Amino acid sequence: MYFSELNIQSFRMINGLGKAFPALNPAFIFIAEYFLYLMIVPIGLFLFAPRFRNRRLVAAALLTVAAALILRIGVAKLHSNLQPFAELPDVNQLVEKTVGNSFPSDHTILFFSLCTTFALFSKRFGWLWMLLGALVGFSRVWVGVHYPADVIAGALTAIAAAFIVYAVIIRVTRAHRFERAEG
Repeated sequence: MYFSELNIQSFRMINGLGKAFPALNPAFIFIAEYFLYLMIVPIGLFLFAPRFRNRRLVAAALLTVAAALILRIGVAKLHSNLQPFAELPDVNQLVEKTVGNSFPSDHTILFFSLCTTFALFSKRFGWLWMLLGALVGFSRVWVGVHYPADVIAGALTAIAAAFIVYAVIIRVTRAHRFERAEG
């Protein structure tokens, strides 16, 4: 089986769940469309928290988003496909989306950039952030606007950017602490 066939079959399986369980569609529409906006709440809480660690987390999250969007440019050159609803018949499209290159998923990149950064800084709740990221990615397939490969590529792009930014911030923080200790 070719990768593209597996991608389409996986899409059909996940997207078909919306037809099999229509009562869940409003929840997945909400997750796919509005969860990204809900990320303003933890960013605001972290930003206005009195601890430097929390402000560093917000700075890392914003840097990760920027780095991931830059990486996205290169990743998008690797492959190109339109949204499933523009390429396939009988797609259960639950949200409106303009047609364009859907590889990788920008929505997934943005959400996973934030979630992965939060996970790296939060050892206790890191798994929850990653679970939320996976849920948003899954919802983008459920509502018919992305293939699974679009979502996976978006998530991997964001995760790579988050690890790069996190490593740089940790290194800079350690260097700064070392300089203060010596000075």
